[in-house]
Amino acid sequence: MENKFNIINLVRDNVMRMKPYSTARDEFEDFDMADIIYLDANENPYENGVNRYPDPQQGNVKSVLTTLNKVSKNQILLGNGSDEVLDLIFRAFCEPKVDNVITLPPTYGMYGVLANLNAIENREVLLSSDFQPKLEQIMREIDSNTKIIFLCSPNNPTGNSFSQENVRYLLKNFEGLVVIDEAYIDFAEKESWLNKLSDYPNLIITQTLSKAYGLAGIRLGICYASADVISILNKIKPPYNVNELTQRRALDRLGETEKIKFEIASIVRQREVLLTILPNLKFVKKTYPTEANFILIKVDDANKRYNELIAKGIVIRNRTTQPLCENCLRLTIGTEEENKKLIEVLKQL
Repeated sequence: MENKFNIINLVRDNVMRMKPYSTARDEFEDFDMADIIYLDANENPYENGVNRYPDPQQGNVKSVLTTLNKVSKNQILLGNGSDEVLDLIFRAFCEPKVDNVITLPPTYGMYGVLANLNAIENREVLLSSDFQPKLEQIMREIDSNTKIIFLCSPNNPTGNSFSQENVRYLLKNFEGLVVIDEAYIDFAEKESWLNKLSDYPNLIITQTLSKAYGLAGIRLGICYASADVISILNKIKPPYNVNELTQRRALDRLGETEKIKFEIASIVRQREVLLTILPNLKFVKKTYPTEANFILIKVDDANKRYNELIAKGIVIRNRTTQPLCENCLRLTIGTEEENKKLIEVLKQL
């Protein structure tokens, strides 16, 4: 079956017609020329390191990402966290009170929040008991107004990756956009879908520097897609959505390749330690497989165990209210010292 995907059919009419705001820095892009007097953007002329507007297209950061991930600059959009990237996708392609999207609970809660914010129907199709997409049910939910399917893989809060066969099926058979949220991909054995970007024009991949790169505080989200999709998102993004300090800190951190690899390896080792110990605790009923930097466990009484850990000075996430997650707790992998303390406390419960 040949996918009849056509990006023009998905873009909102007003977005297609609009002309994006042109900043002073869009019109004059050569920031590195010496002895230039900038009198074009109504900035304060007194130098303090951040008195000038930042590069609206974050060229230096994108240059590093193109080298690391073998994609072109015109296939990258950066946002103020992945949440801004996801919101831009909604606003570019989903007509309020007309279109719908499909999400697969239990999953990242912001998909539903952003659907509500943008007045878009959110059609929820629960994952299977082993936390995989139910393809037949998903396809039954699709109609002419279904614009996007959101896949979080590795999934939050379950920790598992979706099978390549399931993802490939949706990419081939759905004529809308498939957004794969890879916030936790650096902790997984499976490869990113980035190397399939050229194979599927309807594929959008979101990543972040908040998890493996340890930069949650600077808020930098990344979107990879076809040049056509990125050009549409660029039309509607705020002109200076990624500030100068964020761009600088991201560049510094992206250069620390060996340190990042070391930290990821350490987190994965500590994950394996916990996966060995957790099943032996009497109140732990099930430990779910994970390819993320967290572990989902089913316990006898999630509320009770959550409160006990709080009393011992350890904060985890109680996920018992989420679909398919009754009496489940989510434990983020800490440092070796933090995990020793966690294990010590867990054994006392």
